[in-house]
Amino acid sequence: MSLEGKLLIGQQAVSGERAEIRATNPATGEALEPVYRGGSQAEVERACELAEAAFDAYRETTLEERATFLETIASEIEAIGDELTQRGMAETGLPQARLEGERGRT
Repeated sequence: MSLEGKLLIGQQAVSGERAEIRATNPATGEALEPVYRGGSQAEVERACELAEAAFDAYRETTLEERATFLETIASEIEAIGDELTQRGMAETGLPQARLEGERGRT
């Protein structure tokens, strides 16, 4: 899992144009890397347009196709493994067991 400080809009990683956004570890107060920049109005509008178009295509899928899609997402989340748990702990202060349980329920 590689965090790059980019917005994912469609199939592109884009650097935002607005103010910096930074996660903070609630247990230590430490600012976490990377820094993200907020999306501009144009970037947000583009993301919304793409989401709307994707919904139209998704609506046409069968229940079996939707189930496969969601199972694939869950498998990819599970495959990230401990990196995801460690980042979640750093960003939320939640304990490891809780986050592993949440990831498993995905």
